[in-house]
Amino acid sequence: MTAFSSSSAATTSLVDSAPYISFEPLPSKDQASENVAPSAGKLERLEVVQPSRNATAARPEQSLWRASLIIGTLSGITLTSSMTTGLLTVALPTMAADLGLSDALLLWPASVYGLTSGCSLMIAGAIADVVGSRVVYLVGCFLLTGFILGSGFAETSTQLIAFRGGQGVAVSMCLPTAMSLLSLYLPKGRRRNVGFAFVGAGQPLGYSVGLFLGGFFVDSIGWKYGWYLSACVAFIVFVIGIFGLPKENTGAVREAKMRKVVFGIDWVGAILASASLGMLSYVLAVISNDTSSIREAPQIVLLSIALTCILAFAFWMERQQRRGKPALIPNSLWKTTAFSSICVMVLLTWAILQSIEYLQSLYFQRVQGVSAIQTSLYFIPNIIIGVVLSVATGFILHRISVYWLVLIACCLTAVAPLLMAVNDPDWSYWYASFLAVLLSPLSGDSTCPFDFTTGGQLLIVYRPLALFVVSALVITSTFPDNTQALAGAVFSTFSQFGTAVGLTVVAVISSSVSQSSAASHAHSRMVAEDATYASQNLLEGYQASFWALFGAAILTCAIGAFGLRDVSNKGMKKD
Repeated sequence: MTAFSSSSAATTSLVDSAPYISFEPLPSKDQASENVAPSAGKLERLEVVQPSRNATAARPEQSLWRASLIIGTLSGITLTSSMTTGLLTVALPTMAADLGLSDALLLWPASVYGLTSGCSLMIAGAIADVVGSRVVYLVGCFLLTGFILGSGFAETSTQLIAFRGGQGVAVSMCLPTAMSLLSLYLPKGRRRNVGFAFVGAGQPLGYSVGLFLGGFFVDSIGWKYGWYLSACVAFIVFVIGIFGLPKENTGAVREAKMRKVVFGIDWVGAILASASLGMLSYVLAVISNDTSSIREAPQIVLLSIALTCILAFAFWMERQQRRGKPALIPNSLWKTTAFSSICVMVLLTWAILQSIEYLQSLYFQRVQGVSAIQTSLYFIPNIIIGVVLSVATGFILHRISVYWLVLIACCLTAVAPLLMAVNDPDWSYWYASFLAVLLSPLSGDSTCPFDFTTGGQLLIVYRPLALFVVSALVITSTFPDNTQALAGAVFSTFSQFGTAVGLTVVAVISSSVSQSSAASHAHSRMVAEDATYASQNLLEGYQASFWALFGAAILTCAIGAFGLRDVSNKGMKKD
């Protein structure tokens, strides 16, 4: 926060003088409906605008103290949710033994979190745009506190999985509304950029805190106390949010709000989107655990229904737009090059970074034979650079080209899987692994706590950086002010789904290549239990996955180079 001036006058001067990123043309109030994104969906140019005082007159300037309180409150919930992921990562083996969690269900405490969150994001965002983001955010914080506390009190594996699913629903109420509230309370410019950066920085901080506290509690007073502590933090954030987040002036009485909830939300579109994402995420989670299950009837049926829902969603959006009715995500938005490119890049980047951390941890522990504690130490550079660059991006974003920032970050991230693909297990950590760990978080974020091949414990880092901040700004700027929560839901949905896709593809590649390698060794009359050849089989599978991730990273760079070529401080040309 030292970047801000200590006085109110100086703070106002900083904000007024700082350029900010703005999409033009913006829809007028008469053009934008209560819950419909701009029908034209045409992003004509993106330029740096010097804000006038009249431009911010409608939205009162927050004091430095209030702005800091808002950013801290909204960052706190991302810190808390990531903290529980770190706790689960370290404590899972002990929790599985205490609660009777079978190997077949070992993945579910983590998978169900993403599954329920992905299913609820669109609906939560749409409701928040009608009843108010502040209300939905506070309700989500309260529910998250209860579900985290419930995880600590869980006595069976079923209870743990249920409470983790509840946490996913609660977080889906917090993530999109946090982005909406930042857009509502903070004017476009440095403060909003810093706000998005600090919300992003809460994720690596929370994960690292959960990672180390979880290990401490497991080895001392018990894993349950980690969940109790997380619940306390979530409750503190909830209480501060009640008094620290300014009330929204929705301009509608309760009866009018209820009518908006019933008639102003595209419920059919929300249900179709949530159902398709939920079924796809479930199938991907099942396939990741057992690739042969894709041939089973339940997975085939669910995939067929999910694809049907996606097609129905597209037709429904077209129908709603044609009739002038509320449309969840109008098809016209996808014609905007910057918007569609950012969405695809978010999906690919989250898939890549989710998977590379997963593979790096497996490589260190199962190929090089490094302990779990030492593996966590290997990821310290990842955490440090994640926090530093997350915050720095918010402070410098208005000064540099958005295009080059994202493109350079994506290109540097692509080096990470390349280094791991050519890495020799006999090499020192400092030869290639250190640089790969250091570069991997530059463009997105990651959270992968489990080994889908062996069911073993992994230590993975969760952190958001350049693409997180830039994509959040691009997506929220594409949607009008009255649908900012839905914009946040779109961003979170693509990142969640990218996570599921990345893990599934990596699990399939590594498993199939490892099995093929084992079969070739068997034909050579090698003993299957020989640790040397078992390690070699795993290595070949991991290397194949690293090469696949490198190819995906190059594809991401190409999409960014083409799709974001007009997103820069020099403005956007017309498509």
